[in-house]
Amino acid sequence: MKELIVVATITARDGNEVLVREALERVVPPSRAEAGCLRYDLNIDLGNHANYVMLEAWRDEAALSAHEATPHFQELVKAVGGKADIQILKLNQIV
Repeated sequence: MKELIVVATITARDGNEVLVREALERVVPPSRAEAGCLRYDLNIDLGNHANYVMLEAWRDEAALSAHEATPHFQELVKAVGGKADIQILKLNQIV
């Protein structure tokens, strides 16, 4: 099975840019340390500093599910809930 790619686009709502960025930055180190994590990179949109893109690669769906159950991920969900708009794409490479 090919790795699972996740592209999460997070847009901080007005006045929440700093809070959202700090919450996203906190989740990176423990996420990268997870056994099933192949990549976990936080990026910022150079044209709009309220937009962030998290590029992730996971060994498989089970690894992503385990990640979503971790305390650090749950803290992120609570921290940005209602303060950001989030779009998630789950992808498998074709070629």
